[in-house]
Amino acid sequence: MVDINETSCPCGVESAIGTHTKTFNYHFYQRTKDVAMLQQIFGHSSLSITLRYIGINVEMVDKALEDFSL
Repeated sequence: MVDINETSCPCGVESAIGTHTKTFNYHFYQRTKDVAMLQQIFGHSSLSITLRYIGINVEMVDKALEDFSL
């Protein structure tokens, strides 16, 4: 088994893959919608920090609420 980070070394990039990438953030959130778990993964002290970190903003929340109907 090859460590995926080894593939970045020939390019001069170290530790290119990890949990603190925008791609990971986006896909984890889209798949799970579990902001609390992301907060744990990143070690953030509050959900507001995690929401800002993954790019969830007030406009997105307002839009989601607009689109939600029973």
